[in-house]
Amino acid sequence: MAENMDAKIVIIGCGIAGIAAAQRLIESGFTNVRILEATGRSGGRIKSSRLGNAVIEIGAAFIHGPSEKNPVFCLARDYDLLDPKALTPENQAVDVDEGPPQVPNWFTSSGQKVSPETVEPALELFYKLLDSTPQSKSHKQGSLPSVGDFIKSEVLKRTAKKWKNKDKSSRRLLLGAINTLLKEECYSSATHSMDELDLVGFSMYQSIKGVDCTFPSGTESLISSLMSELPADLVSYSRPVRCIHWSNSESGVNAVTVECEDGERISADHVIVTVSLGYLKKHNSTLFSPALPDQKLQSIQKIGFGTCDKILVEFESPWWDADCEIIYLVWDDEEDISDHVSDISKNWIRKISSFTVVTPSERGNHVLCGWISGHEAEHMETLPEEEVRRCITELIHAFTGDHTITPKTIVCTRWFHDPWTLGSYCHPAIGCSAQDFKNMMEPLPKRGKKQPLQVLFAGEATHPFYYSSLHGALLSGRREADRLISHYS
Repeated sequence: MAENMDAKIVIIGCGIAGIAAAQRLIESGFTNVRILEATGRSGGRIKSSRLGNAVIEIGAAFIHGPSEKNPVFCLARDYDLLDPKALTPENQAVDVDEGPPQVPNWFTSSGQKVSPETVEPALELFYKLLDSTPQSKSHKQGSLPSVGDFIKSEVLKRTAKKWKNKDKSSRRLLLGAINTLLKEECYSSATHSMDELDLVGFSMYQSIKGVDCTFPSGTESLISSLMSELPADLVSYSRPVRCIHWSNSESGVNAVTVECEDGERISADHVIVTVSLGYLKKHNSTLFSPALPDQKLQSIQKIGFGTCDKILVEFESPWWDADCEIIYLVWDDEEDISDHVSDISKNWIRKISSFTVVTPSERGNHVLCGWISGHEAEHMETLPEEEVRRCITELIHAFTGDHTITPKTIVCTRWFHDPWTLGSYCHPAIGCSAQDFKNMMEPLPKRGKKQPLQVLFAGEATHPFYYSSLHGALLSGRREADRLISHYS
């Protein structure tokens, strides 16, 4: 293998997929590896910050399924970046689907705080339905193509009998709680509405055991740890790429040329592209010459890519219970079961259905994270911070009935308007299948050409069942590095 150790490999994007690919290649002895990063920093969609003396996450926040099968967990453990609790065997053994629910406070838009027991029937039904979405194509396609349609029709069917004897206000509260949970599910999938998720595709995602946990010192601490082990001159920052010229013909001296925005042309044997699916959707026609094969283009269009934003709010003192981990908001006046709002510019704030308590243990630090997705999030990003603060303040006044509560500081994320990501992460949109994720992984040119593996693809949207996750992105980078390593061995 030694004679090919100087194969020239260029990685586009210094997010976790690009870093993982570089690390694997360098460990295997490749000496000619370089990362081109469009922005001035590494980490991509991983970005930590501070609010008061709390660590906040602008981007990726959770290790989903922290246990042995999760490479992000293993790295975080080895770098000593986790809380002792996340490392306990009990924590790693919990099956996420039944994993300990967070301690909630429930508020309604008429300023009532309601007990969790009152809304329990709604949670029970909702999560039961979410777990029972059809797994296979044998399901009668056509009648109910989306997760949203399935949940709405099942809720109406099952509650007509079950909740018939409840009084009108209890029934309205329970249906309102279903809306709250539907909206919450939209952030999980970074989708505008559950009506946009493929019913069968929804079950492609696989979860790993373990209770989701965070990095006490910020997810960016993982990036710093990884970067500290890589050569100092590996990354060229503020170096956007204009076009990747590859060769589809049988001949081909130096297979690929990477043309940078500043006019520099870099020749390479292999290029690993780790840009976001949002970026590929918008720029694929100019980013590749010749154009991508039809099959890959179709899959880039078919896989969904949406926005999930956070509004982080700091308060002088908490208005939620001491043990509370999540605050749910239920609108009293939403007649229909729906997870999006009618007039976005007027009602965008209604898409926020929950706030997570960011700093439960730190004294003197009271920070909540409000979640918002879809077109409502895109609209929120265009508003001045003062306007967002005003809307959040009104929202909290309405739901608590306490008009003395005022947010101290507020930080909004704006992933949709970030020119290098253009959104947050991917989801299986209607019509999307496992084949589309396979097409995303397929290197160029197709097999059998003289110069194989000219362009390879990594990133969360190229992982067939861990898409949308940190560990999916990391594994995809390792996968493409391994593809090159085995090519040369």
